Amino acid sequence: MIGYGAILVALAGLLMTLPHFISEPYRYDNTSPGGISLTIKDPRWVGAWWLGFLIAAGSVALAAIPYFFFPKEMPKEKHELQFRRKVLAVTDSPARKGKDSPSKQSPGESTKKQDGLVQIAPNLTVIQFIKVFPRVLLQTLRHPIFLLVVLSQVCLSSMAAGMATFLPKFLERQFSITASYANLLIGCLSFPSVIVGIVVGGVLVKRLHLGPVGCGALCLLGMLLCLFFSLPLFFIGCPSHQIAGITHQTSAQPGPELFPSCMEVCSCPSDGFNPVCDPSTRVEYITPCHAGCSSRVVQDALDKSQVFYTNCSCVAEGNPVMAGSCDSTCSHLVVPFLLLVSLGSALACLTHTPSFMLILRGVKKEDKTLAVGIQFMFLRILAWMPSPVIHGSAIDTTCVHWALSCGRRAVCRYYNNDLLRNRFIGLQFFFKTGSVICFALVLAILRQQNKEARTKESRSSPAVEQQLLVSGPGKKPEDSRV
Repeated sequence: MIGYGAILVALAGLLMTLPHFISEPYRYDNTSPGGISLTIKDPRWVGAWWLGFLIAAGSVALAAIPYFFFPKEMPKEKHELQFRRKVLAVTDSPARKGKDSPSKQSPGESTKKQDGLVQIAPNLTVIQFIKVFPRVLLQTLRHPIFLLVVLSQVCLSSMAAGMATFLPKFLERQFSITASYANLLIGCLSFPSVIVGIVVGGVLVKRLHLGPVGCGALCLLGMLLCLFFSLPLFFIGCPSHQIAGITHQTSAQPGPELFPSCMEVCSCPSDGFNPVCDPSTRVEYITPCHAGCSSRVVQDALDKSQVFYTNCSCVAEGNPVMAGSCDSTCSHLVVPFLLLVSLGSALACLTHTPSFMLILRGVKKEDKTLAVGIQFMFLRILAWMPSPVIHGSAIDTTCVHWALSCGRRAVCRYYNNDLLRNRFIGLQFFFKTGSVICFALVLAILRQQNKEARTKESRSSPAVEQQLLVSGPGKKPEDSRV
């Protein structure tokens, strides 16, 4: 389900903050080993990304050890199976068949008994399971409440899969923060919010004694609030950097357009990537060569060393440029942004328990196991598999500069931040809207069913009163409640 998957992803994200501090930088260019001076803020930095997943997998494996000590067959299930066998034997006995002959039974009663036999019969062999499976599957899929709730969970899982896969990269690109800081924020804020949402949803269902209508109303309310708190996310972000030769340059920010021949003598490689920043104009260049720099200076400090490139012919007034990308002026907005994301995650996870209760209460007792299996099958096929591909394709459409490898696009170096934010958050908003629509239809169907049930009760009440008058004051009518 969405809640447990989000918890594991958030835990993995928290653990992935460790490799960025203990790993060594990896060279993307042909710089000599002695000239490498990368930090975790450099876009070419690659940490030991696999280490976080290794720790998370080990933790999950340790948590799974108690399951190996469960018995092959639970005692309660064994007694229930014996009871079902006895009932089936009594129902199929010759005396029972002679007593309840087809001539004495109506067609409706015969059909109901056959359906009951199919549902109560134990699936002892594969052949029996194959015979029963199509009928039970069609029964489950024809249930409107089950289908709508599963579709809403598919929308929520699609949202969670896209957020879990690309949120660290989105924060890193949008707010110009390091990957370790992005993963640390996600692990510290999203992880508790998901837990709180699931727990609060279960507490509300238990304390308020919510029925199907109440569970549907709680799910709809939670998703409406989640949708409402998602609207400000479209407006919280940072604009794109001014990149020489890629983004539009104004007259106040000179670039290669104003110096048409400044890079001709340099013969800069088209696939090079070693970004430098002009601190005076906040213009970023792809490489020192693109800035027309001819010399390199290293200034040592107490905690770190800063690399500068000087004699830059393509920079205004020949100012020196610093190695690395330009820092964002609105990186402080990452915390409010992630707080809203965490609040939306908590409200979305509020629907975890009530939606699961709608599935368990909406199908027959004999079909609950199969219904849960169909639910998880739909979540895997319709949500967790295609959603990362959809989000990744949408993100790729916002790229403004691709790195080339063997003449083909390899990795995106720069994104249009406004397009990136609108399309990434827009996809999340789309899936949330789909979930709201499904829960609204669920609530409408449940209310219609309750209305029809009350109408039947009101129609049957005159017959009960007439039976009470005929039977006399000393007799009580039979209980007509369902």
